[in-house]
Amino acid sequence: MVELAPPHARHAVIPRWVARLRPWAVPALLLVVLEWYARTIASQSDAIAPPSAALLAFARAASDGSLATATAFTLRAAALGLVVGALLAVPLGLLLGLSRRAAASSFLTVELLRPIPSVALIPIAMLVFGFGLRMELAIVAFATFWPLLVLTQSAVRQLEPQLLEVAAALQLSPRKRTLSIVLPAIMPRLFVALRQGVAIALVVSVTVEIGANPNGMGYALMLSQQSLDPAGILAWLAWIGVLGFAINALALRLQRALARRMGESAP
Repeated sequence: MVELAPPHARHAVIPRWVARLRPWAVPALLLVVLEWYARTIASQSDAIAPPSAALLAFARAASDGSLATATAFTLRAAALGLVVGALLAVPLGLLLGLSRRAAASSFLTVELLRPIPSVALIPIAMLVFGFGLRMELAIVAFATFWPLLVLTQSAVRQLEPQLLEVAAALQLSPRKRTLSIVLPAIMPRLFVALRQGVAIALVVSVTVEIGANPNGMGYALMLSQQSLDPAGILAWLAWIGVLGFAINALALRLQRALARRMGESAP
């Protein structure tokens, strides 16, 4: 009788490099299919380009400096907008989470302003700031402010009541209570909120550049569309996706490092 190996033994047979390459199997297959489709069935199409042509367009953009310039502008606008949104949202979220009276007083204002699409502010932002970094920064800050505010408030509300009771027993001032007890307790949830804010900031930055701001990766995408260059469009789309993946992976690594550090320092 043939005995089957236990599950852990069967998994151990798979080489490590195969396991690492497994998540890339589907994207690679999609690229192969798109290459075949663009060169055969859609060879006369003006809207579809093979990935190999997109790779050449990416190399041209990298060699003439337009890739670095557009990427730097978009990432700078997204980062500054996220920082401004976080600096405004996190302290206010702490206040609304700790004070039910303040939360009740601001509930209507938050619920009226939060659903406004950030791109709807483009006309007024253009009137106030004109084209450029400040206009895009303001819209990104508005877009990231509300989710960070709501998630910070929710994280504070989910604190263990015993922590606040300890702060009251020690007669800590509001400042010491926030810095010594509340912030360390909500830090993991706060970092999750910041990860979501990073994704929102990048999406909104590119959207603003497509719609109004003649700078950055979104504007480069529009230039490719106006030039009837599907290879350039595909190259910029792929680059934006790679950047988003890399930024999210970096944020996730920082979050795990923070979690390990807090776990090691905990008694």
